[in-house]
Amino acid sequence: MVLKTFGWSFAVTALGLVAAFLFGGWTAFGIVAILSILEISLSFDNAVVNAGILKKMNAFWQKIFLTIGILIAVFGMRLVFPVVIVAVSAQLGPIEAVDLALSDKDRYQELVTDAHPAIAAFGGMFLLMIFLDFIFEDREIKWLAWLERPLAKLGKVDMLSVCIALIILLISAMTFATHAHQHGGTHVDKAETVLLAGIAGLITYMIVGGLSGYFEDKLEEEEEQEHEEEEKAAREGKPKSAIALAGKAAFFMFLYLEVLDASFSFDGVIGAFAITNDIVLMALGLGIGAMYVRSLTVYLVRQGTLDDYVYLEHGAHYAIGALAMILLVTIQYEINEIITGLIGVVLIGASFWSSVRRNKRIAEAEAQAGEKTEVPSGV
Repeated sequence: MVLKTFGWSFAVTALGLVAAFLFGGWTAFGIVAILSILEISLSFDNAVVNAGILKKMNAFWQKIFLTIGILIAVFGMRLVFPVVIVAVSAQLGPIEAVDLALSDKDRYQELVTDAHPAIAAFGGMFLLMIFLDFIFEDREIKWLAWLERPLAKLGKVDMLSVCIALIILLISAMTFATHAHQHGGTHVDKAETVLLAGIAGLITYMIVGGLSGYFEDKLEEEEEQEHEEEEKAAREGKPKSAIALAGKAAFFMFLYLEVLDASFSFDGVIGAFAITNDIVLMALGLGIGAMYVRSLTVYLVRQGTLDDYVYLEHGAHYAIGALAMILLVTIQYEINEIITGLIGVVLIGASFWSSVRRNKRIAEAEAQAGEKTEVPSGV
């Protein structure tokens, strides 16, 4: 089961790591490995969401999502999008950006370093909004209850996430951005650039969230309409038009999944800039991670369980919050990429271990309850 589901992911991992080693030695090998782990950890909740929706779709639409969808995710968001970010931020054409990345790495590194304050502000705000919206939402299951309970109460205040994000952006522009790091070890004032890029990141998040909400509403409308027509057909003794309705519902599911996929992969691409500016290593690492997201989605659908490790989503979002703050700090200060990557791995690992311990406690409690309810023989 595992080999069948993750076979392609294992193969892509081996090829990607070998290519990284040939491209830049053990350093590149390590960076690609960390990027892969980072993408997997950040996108685990993506796989969970995908699986929850995908299991409602018929075999045809599942195949469409797992083929065309993965092509869009890997080649669109993980390969093309990093080029677009560099091209826009450094004011280069896409072809020129790719050419520099491959043929003139020193000049490319200088351009990316100089554009880093804008990239960090844009990505930092996008990731920060995802984290804030998560921790301010009242959830039934809480990992760090001592922290999440009071934050959930504060989350009842309208637009609190946006206000906090804008305050953090303003502070970053007035502190880190006034001495933004540039190539050659120099520092310049890029407060205006950071403010504009940060606001653009906030707007992008709100647009993506709006589109996701729109498709989710359309999906709910289709499901309600299908249910009503099924009841009407049953009352009148007529056959229900399940194919047409299922097709419309599945189409909106597919659109909704693509928007969700884009938003989650956007996190990984932005977070990757906190690890490396090398577009080749970024593409290799994120591509490997994207394959595992697909395999995880398939695995969760086939296994039929999404709730075994309930704290993993919390750990992933705390990792997103840590990356957001790191990106903002790197506007002025350089932070070792290994440290940045390990923070996410540690948070995911801690949430996984907490989930395992929770499952063990529940199993022990159920076993003890079962023993108490047993009636002794001979009574």
